[in-house]
Amino acid sequence: MTELLLRYFRKKQKEVQTEKIYDTQCPFCSMQCKMQLIEQSTVTRKKYQTIAKDNPTSQGRLCIKGLHAHQHALHKDRIRNPLLNVDGEFQEISWEHAIALIKEKFTGIQSSYGKNALSVYGSATITNEEAYLLGKFARVALQTKYIDYNGRLCMSSAASAAVQTFGMDRGFTNSIRDIEGTRCIILAGTNIAECQPTMMPYFERAKEKGCFIIAIDPRETMTTKLADIHLKVKPGMDAALANGILKVIIEKGLIDHSFIEQRVAGFDEVKSHVASLDLEEIARLTGVESKLIEQAATVFGKEETGMIFTARGVEQQTDGSISVRNFLNILLATGKVGKAYSGFGAVTGQGNGQGAREHGQKADQLPGYRSIENQEHREYVANLWGVKEKDLPRKGVSAFEMFEKMNEGEIKGLFLMCSNPIVSNPSSAFVKQAIEKLDFFVAVDMFISETASLADLILPATSYLETSGTMTNVEGRVTLREASFPLKANAKHDWQIICEVAQALGYGDYFSYHTSEEIFEELRKVSKGGLADYSGITYDRLRKENGILWPCTDELHPGTERLFEERFAHSDGKAKMIPVPNKAEVKKETPSEDFPLYLTTGRVMSHYLTGVQTRKSSSLAAREFESFMEIHPETAREYKINDQALVEIESERGSIIVRSRLSASIRKDTLFVPFHWEETQNVNQLISKKLDPTCRMPGFKVSAVRIRSVTN
Repeated sequence: MTELLLRYFRKKQKEVQTEKIYDTQCPFCSMQCKMQLIEQSTVTRKKYQTIAKDNPTSQGRLCIKGLHAHQHALHKDRIRNPLLNVDGEFQEISWEHAIALIKEKFTGIQSSYGKNALSVYGSATITNEEAYLLGKFARVALQTKYIDYNGRLCMSSAASAAVQTFGMDRGFTNSIRDIEGTRCIILAGTNIAECQPTMMPYFERAKEKGCFIIAIDPRETMTTKLADIHLKVKPGMDAALANGILKVIIEKGLIDHSFIEQRVAGFDEVKSHVASLDLEEIARLTGVESKLIEQAATVFGKEETGMIFTARGVEQQTDGSISVRNFLNILLATGKVGKAYSGFGAVTGQGNGQGAREHGQKADQLPGYRSIENQEHREYVANLWGVKEKDLPRKGVSAFEMFEKMNEGEIKGLFLMCSNPIVSNPSSAFVKQAIEKLDFFVAVDMFISETASLADLILPATSYLETSGTMTNVEGRVTLREASFPLKANAKHDWQIICEVAQALGYGDYFSYHTSEEIFEELRKVSKGGLADYSGITYDRLRKENGILWPCTDELHPGTERLFEERFAHSDGKAKMIPVPNKAEVKKETPSEDFPLYLTTGRVMSHYLTGVQTRKSSSLAAREFESFMEIHPETAREYKINDQALVEIESERGSIIVRSRLSASIRKDTLFVPFHWEETQNVNQLISKKLDPTCRMPGFKVSAVRIRSVTN
């Protein structure tokens, strides 16, 4: 009897669970939803569950990606130690060996070829502290002008348009809560329902209150289903469509005369320009009937309040910047900015797409949205960093142009942090070719991505569960991501890696931080007085207030809920309108006899960016385990393509093979392929090298292609 009781109690003891709770934020989209990971342990196993946590932006919601994010962070393929490429095989080495090797190689390259022979490629998924530190590392420790980041492929069009129009860029000009109270919304090239699902309830509640929603997209999506009008624009013709809307608004007298007179420059030139345009010609160019253009323009013009949201559909084009400016022209003409329930929202794609571009990763920027070419800005930052202004490099080139420099042999070394440019950049075969020409390539990552597989050395980074720091979400709200999960083997935080490399290069005094909070305290000082002023934000305040909208100029400042209420950020206080041509300065591809169809790209709900993380999640990978081509049934019949057949898609740059998916929701002249897959399914192999002349954004959304059935 005693033995039976002992066995019973031993069994029960094994079943007793201990529970740990880890606070964190979702590592994926720009909503940056707060959440908790619950770890339940027994003697024999551990079980994990993610639950939502209330916060001002997503209000306690999570999407399918957030619920399963921990699966990639806990994946067995996480890199555990530094990996050295020896004759094509990765071998584990010590951190001491890895750092010494970087010192030797980086010093040798710069001794032989000059400071600018090294380059830094950053990320919009790292924290503000790490983004800030990476910019400082490039300019102080490496003294190279060549730094840019993957956010160039995401937000550069909207950012440059906002800076030129308003004088500054914060993703949303007002808080996300304003959406619910507005009377008319234009959603231009954004599929929020799949890309930022936890934002959708704001639009749904606005619709319930009588808001009129206009969607602009070549496809019918989960987002366009919410719209009262869907303008199924021909790919690449967004600027022309905005001209049509603007023409109707002006000619019907639906403008805000007082607002224009007091707060806008350039209106008369725009008025004259759109008067010279023919609405029927715009209808022909855009593929949208003139009566629908008139209806959309009339509703937006007549309503007292309205908001316009743009995303990659408009922005990822060779005229993305000026196309966004034309939508901002519509806002300014109707006076719908700088007041309640009216404004602009650039729907940021990446988790820290906003903060990562504010503090020094962009080729032309210093922290706080200061310009690296502005003498006063340079002196201010150099003084706080303790370096000579003359030693700070000048501006470099954009992300894709850095690969051109590698291909030409000007750049010999690369320090890559948390990005996968072979999959994310256009003409990916060219990017791979350029990277293979490097003398030395260091990648910092959690996994051996398609790009990291080419590295000479890979350094293991920590995940969102392990790295504390601030992030700036879609509405410009700075949030604090707590992270206390145990580090994975010998992985290190990105900021620690930067500090150790800087120390090895002889710059340890400039990078002597022990916590992310210490870095943020320096960021606060360096951003003070800049457009993106974080100086009034502290970790303590973020914990108490659950996020603060910048600019925040001192510790008593509540944060800025709405921008431009009294003046814009230009020196004269006025916003700038400019005439926008119907056709892009950099000619876009159009269908031809050889390549008769448009190709456009985008996301699906269950995956994120190049899929390195989400394809490591079994729950997410199971939902969409391969890429696909969406094609209209009539177009499929014309090309003798059955549903679920393998199809080759070919452009002038290359070809891929994906499975067909018939859908009447897409234009007959257009194909859609998501960009989350690699190798033979990497749609970015088909994309041109042409860039927007203003912001250097590639034209992902418009390519001319042909198709053929591989199997039926």
